[in-house]
Amino acid sequence: MAQISYIKYNDVLEARRYDAEFFKPEYLEIERKIFKLNNKPIGKIISLLTDYHANGSYQTLNEHVELLDKKDYALMVRTVDFETDNFESNSKYLSESSYNFLEKTKMFGGEIVINKIGNAGRVYFLQNLSRPVSLGMNQFMIRTNENINNYYLYIYLISHYGKKLLERRITGAVPLSIDKQSVKNVIVPILPQSFQLQIESIVKSAHAKQTQSKQLYREAEELLLAELGLLDYQVKHTLSFSTTKKEIEEAHRYDSEYFQPKYAEIIKKIEKYEGGWDFAGEMVKWKKGVEVGTDAYTETGKDFVRVSDFTVFGLSESNRKISDEAFEGLKKNYQPKQGEILFTKDGTIGISYVLKENIQGVLSGAFLRLTFKEKYQDFEKECLSLIFSSILCKMQVEKLSGGALIAHLKPSDFETFKIPLIKPSIQQQIAEKIQESHRLMKESKDLLEEAKRKVEEEIEK
Repeated sequence: MAQISYIKYNDVLEARRYDAEFFKPEYLEIERKIFKLNNKPIGKIISLLTDYHANGSYQTLNEHVELLDKKDYALMVRTVDFETDNFESNSKYLSESSYNFLEKTKMFGGEIVINKIGNAGRVYFLQNLSRPVSLGMNQFMIRTNENINNYYLYIYLISHYGKKLLERRITGAVPLSIDKQSVKNVIVPILPQSFQLQIESIVKSAHAKQTQSKQLYREAEELLLAELGLLDYQVKHTLSFSTTKKEIEEAHRYDSEYFQPKYAEIIKKIEKYEGGWDFAGEMVKWKKGVEVGTDAYTETGKDFVRVSDFTVFGLSESNRKISDEAFEGLKKNYQPKQGEILFTKDGTIGISYVLKENIQGVLSGAFLRLTFKEKYQDFEKECLSLIFSSILCKMQVEKLSGGALIAHLKPSDFETFKIPLIKPSIQQQIAEKIQESHRLMKESKDLLEEAKRKVEEEIEK
């Protein structure tokens, strides 16, 4: 439905924006509410807003070479690290000299990070990490001053009001972007310090539960790898090796990367496991998600879930919606159900999670929805999901890709994954840890929702 806003000419000149989208009634009403309160623009309540980046001077830790000058000294956090909630696997690192040279990008915990492009305006909070950290590319980092509590500002920016005011300042077509000055212009209600400290307490409790959740997940991974004799396994890239003509003919592959010994080592561990193994295609049935096309996106409606909305800890709020009518036409074949195992086959391949409830929406075509075949009904879902997300399957994906960063995994290739049939007693221990991990993560998310709700209610007073 068309919307009409009546604005002053001076407002257009001041905003330096002439597009109707910027002056949507919804945005104007939110600003009116905030202006009634004690408020300041972000530019007045920060000690630092920077977007310097590492200019490519990073490397993967997986090279396993002699690092005499500490090239893996500092973690460079990127959007993908925040979105997958994983600051350990497939990470990028800076040398100590690069870290010290890029003085303004040093992060110490407690900073607010905002995406510059792509998923522009999305907000994250950096918790304390156990190693030096530097800001990655295509992000802004905010460090607050004494006039505002950083935990409170973070919750405000992910609340309905803050999110909409950031959204208002996003520009461009593809990719969407937001600039530094636009972030500085977002207005923030300066609520009482006692209230800000109350929000800080809730957020810290949420983060403590996140930390516990991640620790339990790591313990489950360690159980799995220890069972297979891979607990301390280090992936080693071999520069020279040989293979046989028979192996080449059977694989129908002629690229050397496919025959890297590191892949064979993982496969051998699986094949020699005393509990046995089977192909993924023999264990599960799969259904693909659906691509609805950008024309189907709406402002409100049901969720259209993409890989960027998904981690091993479940689904975050989807940034894409489809209409209720479109959902009704798709839900019979594409609505995920409680108990299904989800697996990402495109983009960031190999993220897996067992659904705890039905999703009010549909999954993109980047997902496979998995259910057990009759023979494996007693296999623990959480254990299989962990296997899919672990190094066991990630190395099989990498082998199929020939070492390149592939965007797609064919379902027929997924079916060839070799899966160890973990002993039932170990399956049970893994499942219990994963379930407790997910329970704590849900409690953490609920606390963050509570903090957002309190901020919104305080503004609405």
